[in-house]
Amino acid sequence: MRAHKTTFAALAVVAGLSLTACQNDDDAAAQTDPSTVATASPSADAPDPGGSDADSGKGSGEKGGAAGAGADQSGKAAKCRTDGLKIRAIDNYIDGDPDGTVAVEMKNSSGQDCVIAGFAGVDLKTNAGSISAERKGAPGDPYVLKNGKTIAFAVNYPLNETGGSGVRITGLVVTPPNETKSVTLAWPGKPSLPVTDGSGSPVTVGPIGSAGQGG
Repeated sequence: MRAHKTTFAALAVVAGLSLTACQNDDDAAAQTDPSTVATASPSADAPDPGGSDADSGKGSGEKGGAAGAGADQSGKAAKCRTDGLKIRAIDNYIDGDPDGTVAVEMKNSSGQDCVIAGFAGVDLKTNAGSISAERKGAPGDPYVLKNGKTIAFAVNYPLNETGGSGVRITGLVVTPPNETKSVTLAWPGKPSLPVTDGSGSPVTVGPIGSAGQGG
């Protein structure tokens, strides 16, 4: 009789464990039922991940879109190009100066801000051939030239005080920094350079900004 009671008790324990396991399985199934899981959907008011363009109001990062003419692919201002600059040369000589000075002004007319730095290429056209200006001074940091603004650099040259005709200057060729396209300008300075054997003062060009910057 005791053996039967022990058997019944064991069966009751096993049945209880089975019921508990079944209940746990049902709970797990209810928790993972796909029909009860909420799915997030994009909101119509969510911001465009591509950002927005301050000028046009459209995302600059839209698929298939391109950066503006005045910006590189990162959205930063691109370098100043020859075609986007209005360049002119003016006589900047002051009586008493040991050398002549011509200021070359570059006005950003591209419609976009651009970055400029370093040295422009400068060549003087003369009746004896072309003379390349030597760089003088240290270049400054890259400068963001706002649309419509002007920056300048100086060209220094020796004065012809020999009394002779010297080397006649016929033009000024300017190539903006990091560009290959040049512009040819009328020479506004003194008409000639002294004839030397190479021991005189050279023609020099200062870094961008060396002649100040205008509005």
